Amino acid sequence: MSRRLLWPVLALVALLLVNVFVTPSFLSLRMQDGHLFGSLVDILRNGAPTLLIALGMTLVIATRGIDLSVGAVAAIAGAVTCTHIAAGGDPFSGMAIALALCALMGLWNGFLVSVVGVQPIIATLVLMTAGRGIAMLITEGQIITVDNPAYRQIGAGFLVLPIAILISVAALVGVALVTRRTALGLLIESVGVNPEASRLAGVRSRTIIWTVYVFVALCSGVAGLMISSNVSAADANNAGLWIEMDAILAVVIGGTSLAGGRYSLTGTLLGALIIQTLTTTVYTIGVPPEVTLVFKAVVVLAVCLLQAPALSRALAPRRKVVLP
Repeated sequence: MSRRLLWPVLALVALLLVNVFVTPSFLSLRMQDGHLFGSLVDILRNGAPTLLIALGMTLVIATRGIDLSVGAVAAIAGAVTCTHIAAGGDPFSGMAIALALCALMGLWNGFLVSVVGVQPIIATLVLMTAGRGIAMLITEGQIITVDNPAYRQIGAGFLVLPIAILISVAALVGVALVTRRTALGLLIESVGVNPEASRLAGVRSRTIIWTVYVFVALCSGVAGLMISSNVSAADANNAGLWIEMDAILAVVIGGTSLAGGRYSLTGTLLGALIIQTLTTTVYTIGVPPEVTLVFKAVVVLAVCLLQAPALSRALAPRRKVVLP
């Protein structure tokens, strides 16, 4: 795994160097009114929702699954909370209702995958499509704006560092402790390697699959709260749009196998940082908007190819065999 993380680390360093070359003050930090500001802080704050969703996606992919509905779930969470606040409700109760609804959607995805036996990409594609419609129904097709200082703290608040960064880091540390300091991580990997063999060995594979889908839905809900809180509005049509692709790319760049059974939380962190730094680099170097997605695709493809086992073997120095 350490070898697989080499190329993501080099890619991240290269992107940072490009930004430093274009903007020499890129790495500078400053403290103002007790808040830490700088381009690096902006990257971490803007990448916090992607990192949060990518954490849950890592565990789902480790079970040989996928979740395409995370962007729609994020949009629903923001829509529910902002609509509740706009109607005069308390922001904390609105967030609780939103996260409870997200958990139910995770249970639904887990039910389709683990009980009904629907392929994960199809099961979550249903909610990916329907979820946007649900969010539009909640907001009645309008952009719901709110003015609530308490709610704004989630996406735009500071405790020296932005609160969004602290939430994502806390989630990363929590997931790492739970999955690497207990047997849960091993059970998740065993289900990803062979769910039937795990079941015969006494592992409750259905429960584990259900758990990871609920977890990624909750991560998506919190990410949706961050996104809507940051702009003090719920845009059901655009909130979290294509964030599922960024999350999946972050997981893959980080070395987690799409075939299941092996995952890396450190790699996911690197992948999320690469995705957000790449987005920042696109704007820094002035890449035209019409080719932005193509530019990102080329960079991501290059990193993934460098990680590919076949290319790694081809680039590795060959040892000379000395015959006696």
